[in-house]
Amino acid sequence: MNRRTFLKCAATGGAAAAASFSAEARASRPVPQDPYGCLVDLTRCVGCRKCEQACATVNNLPAPSTPFDDPLVFDVRRRPTPEAFTVVNRYHTGRVDERNRLVPTYVKVQCMHCQDPGCVSACIVGALTKKDNGAVHYDESKCIGCRYCMVACPFQIPKYEYSDPLTPRVRKCTFCFERISRDGGTPGCAAACPVEAITFGKHTVLLELAKKRIRENPADYIPYIYGETEVGGTSWLYISAEPFEKLGFLKLPSRPIPQTAESIQHGIFKYFWAPLTLYGLLGAVMFRVHKKGKTDGTGSEHKGENQ
Repeated sequence: MNRRTFLKCAATGGAAAAASFSAEARASRPVPQDPYGCLVDLTRCVGCRKCEQACATVNNLPAPSTPFDDPLVFDVRRRPTPEAFTVVNRYHTGRVDERNRLVPTYVKVQCMHCQDPGCVSACIVGALTKKDNGAVHYDESKCIGCRYCMVACPFQIPKYEYSDPLTPRVRKCTFCFERISRDGGTPGCAAACPVEAITFGKHTVLLELAKKRIRENPADYIPYIYGETEVGGTSWLYISAEPFEKLGFLKLPSRPIPQTAESIQHGIFKYFWAPLTLYGLLGAVMFRVHKKGKTDGTGSEHKGENQ
């Protein structure tokens, strides 16, 4: 195959590849109507880590290197890992009780199960889906390990099993999908909490409960519900006595991630301009190199004529 033929094939392949990107904006994925969720009241959490232990039990995760009852674990800020889908961190923000003693705030971290998830939008094989019950569900049989979900998640939650060379998976909180899919099922962490810091229920009911607690106890809470509007809303909601930015929560826009990402994508690939322009530029460069080679005697065709 000579270069001209190669360029023709490349251009044809480029147009075919570009055709796979629809120039039309996506039909908006339906957001589940009143899915389940969890309300975490940070004023109630005592840092017992019973939620971590329950999560490990339900999901058959390995025992942690630091026992669940060891308070030394709070000396280091942790993030979810392939071996721990949820973790609890401790924050000291200067808040004191009536006896002027420092009061720590404990924060549970896990997948937020967004209403319009960026990870679902980014997954090119449909391994991640938003279920009607509120869970962002992962199907490992479909996953090809591209890890686009990790890049797309605004909360930086999905983790990859780099330690497994044969069958690595993306790992994150499952929202105890199998448990809540059955009538009366409750996520393991919510069921295990001894102080009822985690309330499981319908999203609309949880929102009203959060607003009621804030309204009736204004001295105990800041007037904000984290997760109500962040990136279009999340199934997990938080209320707190402290500003969320002091507790490791990210300040995020209210617009869902897919609306931003996909509008950019469709703008770039509309009418195939980006792929065709790229292939055109590559073709022009190769043509100039080929022509220069023929002129100065370095081209393969020129050499062939003198052999």
